[in-house]
Amino acid sequence: MTSYTPTQLFETLRSFDTEIGLVGPDELANRDPGEHPQNFEAGVMAFPATTEAVARLVSWCGRENVAIVPQGGRTGLVGGNISRPGELIISTARLSAIDMLDPAERTAVAQAGVTLQALQEAAGRHGLTTGVDLPSRGTATIGGMVSTNAGGILAFRNGVMRHQVLGLEAVMPNGEIFRDLTRVVKVSAGPDLKHLFIGGEGAFGIVTRVALKLESRRAARATALIGVANAEAALSVIGHFRDLPFALLEGAELMWQRFIRDSAETFGLDLGWLEPETAAVLLIEVSAESVAVATEALESGLEELWGPAGLTGGIVAQSLDQARRFWQLREESHFIYRFHPGAPSFDVSVPPRHLDDYVAGLRARLKTIDPAYDAYVYGHIADGNLHLSIANVDTSAADHLLPIEDAVYTGVTETGGSFSAEHGVGIEKRHAYQTFCHPEKQALARQLKALLDPKGLFNPGKVPF
Repeated sequence: MTSYTPTQLFETLRSFDTEIGLVGPDELANRDPGEHPQNFEAGVMAFPATTEAVARLVSWCGRENVAIVPQGGRTGLVGGNISRPGELIISTARLSAIDMLDPAERTAVAQAGVTLQALQEAAGRHGLTTGVDLPSRGTATIGGMVSTNAGGILAFRNGVMRHQVLGLEAVMPNGEIFRDLTRVVKVSAGPDLKHLFIGGEGAFGIVTRVALKLESRRAARATALIGVANAEAALSVIGHFRDLPFALLEGAELMWQRFIRDSAETFGLDLGWLEPETAAVLLIEVSAESVAVATEALESGLEELWGPAGLTGGIVAQSLDQARRFWQLREESHFIYRFHPGAPSFDVSVPPRHLDDYVAGLRARLKTIDPAYDAYVYGHIADGNLHLSIANVDTSAADHLLPIEDAVYTGVTETGGSFSAEHGVGIEKRHAYQTFCHPEKQALARQLKALLDPKGLFNPGKVPF
């Protein structure tokens, strides 16, 4: 790779193309880098306004051997957007148009820099919404969500981003544009190559435009917090509401005791209605044709389940504002780092019937490493996706992480789960990828990388390549 300094790269590119904006080291130093402090270390960021401008810039980088780091909303949690001096950040921020939204087709074509919230609001004007939802909806971009195969709150019902993408457009490492903006579900016309870019974390190309399915939006909702003895009880509650013919399950988030206790303390919610033996709290939301029908479905269902499921307390939101406060408990999880700065965090998926055994085993394995260790456990219970943050860890110890990783990942693959559910690999899960990903799968990924990006210029050091 050529060794441009950030200043040299900025001066070389500042008049390269009228369709490409550029920000240099001085200005970039004063901007918010997003979730990872190293996201802006390259010092130079380009803002192409069109796919063709992206292609011209990528071609130049190929000739000059300049490595590229694609960035969207910079909300990734595994270091997939970090950059280094001598590399060029290519931002999709100016690729921010919704090219098409067809209510009859229930499809949209959005450029990569469109935020999830912007697309949800546009679809909402037609009674529609996206099939994927995330707490970071205001900043997460469609291109970034495709590149990490984002999951989120509705994955139990609609699948992950891979299941919502009908077609896409991307600029490949050789500067050519891959275009397959099909807008239909049924396509049996050879290998479906768009999937190379979905979950590829920018290793195979820069996604610039996406064709997506849209879903019906049902605004009439009822929301509750329910105390449960374990994940099995929570799943029995979820099963009941998934089977109702007149109501639709819109969310099912489980928060184990340590998480809900500290979250409630942070956001000022009284948990006096919970009984002491409560192990976890289920946040559940259903929709129906009216708020009254949704509320009746929720309240009558919980009454029916109270004894059989061993529920240990509950509160149904009495207003939209109270429902929002319930969701705040789950979605604003950054409070953990107020109590435990630098707490190692993980994102695994386990088949739901194994959740109780996994969580109990995890806690036992952590105590074996250090009796002070404990885990904040919470997540998308209906699809088995758990988020974990480890408390009381001395992060200054150089060797603290590998034993914790072993404790977290033990048994995940064997039960049919994944070491990364929805956050990707980036740099933080390289060891897990190399350890738990099947060797033949890794070898095939490296072969594809060598074929499409022989110089290794696209998002180097991630995924891992």
